[in-house]
Amino acid sequence: MNNIDIAVIGGGINGSSTALHLAKNGLKVCVIDKDSICRGASGVNAGTLTMHMTRAKLIPFAKKGWELWMNTEKWLSNNIDVKKKNGLCLAFTEEEEKLLNERSQIRKEYGADINIISKSEALKIDPNINNKIKCAAFCEMDGYVSANQTGDAYTKALKENNVEIVENFEVSKINNLNNNYEIIDLHGGKINAKKIVLAAGVYLEKILKLVDINIKIKCFPQQLIVTERMPELLKTVITVAHGKLSLKQFENGTVLIGGGWPGKGNIENGYNETIPENLIGNMRLACHAIPNLKNSRVSRVWLGLEAETDDAMPIIGELPNLKNAFIIGSIHSGYTSGPYMGKLLSEKILGNDVDLSLFDIRRLMN
Repeated sequence: MNNIDIAVIGGGINGSSTALHLAKNGLKVCVIDKDSICRGASGVNAGTLTMHMTRAKLIPFAKKGWELWMNTEKWLSNNIDVKKKNGLCLAFTEEEEKLLNERSQIRKEYGADINIISKSEALKIDPNINNKIKCAAFCEMDGYVSANQTGDAYTKALKENNVEIVENFEVSKINNLNNNYEIIDLHGGKINAKKIVLAAGVYLEKILKLVDINIKIKCFPQQLIVTERMPELLKTVITVAHGKLSLKQFENGTVLIGGGWPGKGNIENGYNETIPENLIGNMRLACHAIPNLKNSRVSRVWLGLEAETDDAMPIIGELPNLKNAFIIGSIHSGYTSGPYMGKLLSEKILGNDVDLSLFDIRRLMN
């Protein structure tokens, strides 16, 4: 495949968003993925849109991303389930109450509209939460995306904007030929492009080595649990002060339980082995936050890798010592911020004045 303006390696939320915004600005774009569009980590993610779980420095970007999600009909698709919900972060002990106040205040300083409310106020908002809480942090800017719908939504939008989609193409070599790029897969297939974007999620460390850049990307195989369908139990998206729980109830009545309790696995050997003790711990914490959840049964459990840099901040911008090469990835609470981060990178590629210094990869290089 030739005459491509820019090839995006990685078809998750970050890569697909970048590609879509570039194509809407007239570039001929190709998205390459080792599997299918948004069928890796982006397809098995919890899809939470939240300020409570977003790192403070990323709040301004998360707000912009949240706004994009609430208006998907303008840039992505009408056919994706996005729900606006209030968010409650619960504190059960004096220590958690202090922690919640501190973290909420920091996020508020970065622009999050988060307020500490009393137990009685929280119970009025969501009566099924545990009445033993000390207090809660409240934010109206919360909600979720149905992650299993993102692949179809992005695929349709990319095709409508004339983006070439190349799936099942596992990149094995990237050749820099006079500042044009030849991308080769395991079976010898070739794609040539004037510019490249590396957006390979948990595979970024591996892909970066192909252009002689070595940094560490940590990968966490996070466990997720979904219950059977049940009557309305949650009116809000629930998190807890110590950050090891996220709860949401979908329109069909199922409740998704997550929060970062890991399983086993890595990018080389897959990530499909659970740790039963962690599943039990996650479910116990969920039932502590929402006691009536004890009346439900688990329907399914799965895992998905989460990527993180050494400083837990994203990598977005130009690659050093390479012309026309860019990167985007390792975005904490990436579903919330991803569409806007992709838009920012596309503006940078288009030559607009965008400050991405906070996310410069050079900070991670020796």
